[in-house]
Amino acid sequence: MNSTAIEQSALGLPKPERAHLVHVLLDSLDAPSGTDIQDIWLSEARRRADEIDAGKVNLVSGEQLERQVQALFK
Repeated sequence: MNSTAIEQSALGLPKPERAHLVHVLLDSLDAPSGTDIQDIWLSEARRRADEIDAGKVNLVSGEQLERQVQALFK
């Protein structure tokens, strides 16, 4: 099925279904690719590692984190 046939089929849909299709297609244009996502996470991991190496952040153990989270809910 080519794009013209898809277009004609889509135009035959009821308005609510066409609106849904429009949203799905527009969202797909803005969505980063798998490679983009991997690059973003790698960059974030490097940034965080650099902050740790530079002493810019205070590290806490898992147990300390658990206590802090529990304290927030009391």
